[in-house]
Amino acid sequence: MLTKIIRPHVILNVAVTADGKTDTVSRKGAAISSAEDLDRVDQLRASVDAIMVGGRTLLENDPRLIIRSKALQNERIQRGLSPNPVKVGVITRASIKSNSRFLTFGPAQIIIFTSRQTGQDDLIRLQKLGVRCFVLGDERVDLIEAMHQLWEAGIRRLLVEGGGTLNSELLRLGFVDEISLFLSPVIFGGMDAPTFVDGQGFELDAVVKLTLTGLEQLPGGGIVLHYLPAYENKNQN
Repeated sequence: MLTKIIRPHVILNVAVTADGKTDTVSRKGAAISSAEDLDRVDQLRASVDAIMVGGRTLLENDPRLIIRSKALQNERIQRGLSPNPVKVGVITRASIKSNSRFLTFGPAQIIIFTSRQTGQDDLIRLQKLGVRCFVLGDERVDLIEAMHQLWEAGIRRLLVEGGGTLNSELLRLGFVDEISLFLSPVIFGGMDAPTFVDGQGFELDAVVKLTLTGLEQLPGGGIVLHYLPAYENKNQN
């Protein structure tokens, strides 16, 4: 399914092992990136307007999604931007703890896209914490409308940092414009260990083909692969 809407430019960034895993089977947020790759990600975060993650990543990893470097934060401030990009969560049932790192580390604006599976009490609680909440869909979040809302909010460059289900849906819709993939020289194994594109998978006639546009080897180990996805009828921004 390729959907044509006005939306942000989407960069999908991920760190995987040599066997394509984003975590071990225990799903406790195993470290994959090297120190050099974390610096690269920091620079990437500084270049975008918002960072998006999916529900499982929100609840299990509780990411801060902020720029670590004060120098990069100051550069954004000098350009008239906020120190950190907007944080965006896509979650079916927004039962995010009020003291979570996602909500408390900043400063940063926060947007939550959720479904009607989220109770009114949770919505009110999040709104009192300053979170902009959008209820889009009955059982699942309507990603097409979510991307439209981000554009309306002034988001032009969006960095997506997982997880596998969100990545899969964005690729299925033809919404991913670039992929940056850090390949770590380790193997996790495990048939139930997550990959960076999970979901239902693609049939052979609907696979997403990639064009390699860059490759860099980092001093601390591992390589970064830069891809452009090719869709049969690529949607226009």
